Amino acid sequence: MSEESVVGAVGKELFIGGKWVPARSGKTFDVQDPSTGKVLCQVADAEPEDGLAALDAAVAAQASWAAVAPRERGEILHRAYEKLIERRDELALLMTLEMGKPVAEAAGEITYAGEFFRWFAEEAVRIDGGYAVAPNGAGRFLITRQPVGPTLLITPWNFPMAMGTRKIGPAVAAGCTMVIKPAAQTPLSMLALTQILADAGLPDGVLNVVTTKNAGGVMEPLIRDGRARKLSFTGSTAVGRKLLEQCAEKVLRTSMELGGNAPFLVFDDADLDAAVEGAMQAKMRNIGEACTAANRFYVQRGVVEEFSRRLTERMQALPMGRGTEDGVVVGPLIDEAAVEKVTELVKDAVDKGARVLTGGLRADGPGHFYPATVLTDVPANARLAGEEIFGPVAPVTPFDTEDEAIAKANDTEFGLVSYLFTSDLKRALRVSERLEAGMIGLNQGIVSNPAAPFGGVKQSGLGREGGTVGIDEFLETKYIAVSL
Repeated sequence: MSEESVVGAVGKELFIGGKWVPARSGKTFDVQDPSTGKVLCQVADAEPEDGLAALDAAVAAQASWAAVAPRERGEILHRAYEKLIERRDELALLMTLEMGKPVAEAAGEITYAGEFFRWFAEEAVRIDGGYAVAPNGAGRFLITRQPVGPTLLITPWNFPMAMGTRKIGPAVAAGCTMVIKPAAQTPLSMLALTQILADAGLPDGVLNVVTTKNAGGVMEPLIRDGRARKLSFTGSTAVGRKLLEQCAEKVLRTSMELGGNAPFLVFDDADLDAAVEGAMQAKMRNIGEACTAANRFYVQRGVVEEFSRRLTERMQALPMGRGTEDGVVVGPLIDEAAVEKVTELVKDAVDKGARVLTGGLRADGPGHFYPATVLTDVPANARLAGEEIFGPVAPVTPFDTEDEAIAKANDTEFGLVSYLFTSDLKRALRVSERLEAGMIGLNQGIVSNPAAPFGGVKQSGLGREGGTVGIDEFLETKYIAVSL
């Protein structure tokens, strides 16, 4: 299985109404390998009229798709799940080529992505309703739940397969048609997933895919059109705010999974081995390019030196290189802008007094590489204390009291996930309840699970994805009053 054959097997056009079609302008854009900067291929570059054609197809298919039996919708998802797992190695290599993460980690994402299809295949037949007697006994209430309608889905580059299945899965299960726009940096994983769904029997027009470098220009007309009834977006808080403003005009239902600034708290009674292992998972998953990544490490003063030493040893030992190479753990960041941002954040912290324990300087040579980095004595006014790093940098700051740790952790506009390590059960419950986050990693460094509700509070977003509530975002509740 060569790199060329894997890339060559993927459709490079738009997918509209069940057909692969070029952009009407004929334009394409380059997809690059972030480890080398070389062009992998070109894909169609949609313009607004292409987006509207995709919405036309989704609208046309909505009524017939909503009428398909829930069991059949679930079976389509289950077949797609099986095809994903069958092709895991091939899809993992494809993901590594366009996104950079090591192949072993990419294979893990394919498995994770597939689980969203398997989970929502089972949820499709569990869409419930209700029957009740009116309080005065004179009537009856019938409650039913129906698909919200055509949906717009926007996915990020950092988990190019899983963020797609996390949105497509519940939409298919609920009976919604879709227009999806994958990130321009990583369109190939979504294009491969599109063919898998078509092969699994998804009817024409249910899923429509537009790849474009002009995200705002293509998607804003679809939002303002009024025929789409929902937008689901994963990305930055800044972009999410703009999309919410656009959605307000037509009162579109929205799901927003936005930025994070996750604190990682280590108390002096924690199992340090477990805390360091959890820190490696929370920080280095996806090379730190994750909204759930630990962004700020607050460690109680009695163990901060030992924790920092152990974390530094682990980070120093991580091999860096192209994700296709055996043993590599630290692949490239997504692009040059990402490297520049991480470099600026580290320099700002060092200029303000932080000490570098390992890493701290971008790697020489081709590709967008930045080494695993640990900083200590990070001051509160450092930019990386308030900004999402999105890279392999772990800034460590000591604290003295429980109240101080909670105050530091909550001192952010974000509230996606917080991590907490302690051996004291009472403290675990106290702190978990006081942390302002939609998810808590209690003595573990990974929280994401298709069977659990994923989402944040404050400016980390609206709504939840996954779990038993994930399908609710794609359903409307209808009440039917019955007079006796």
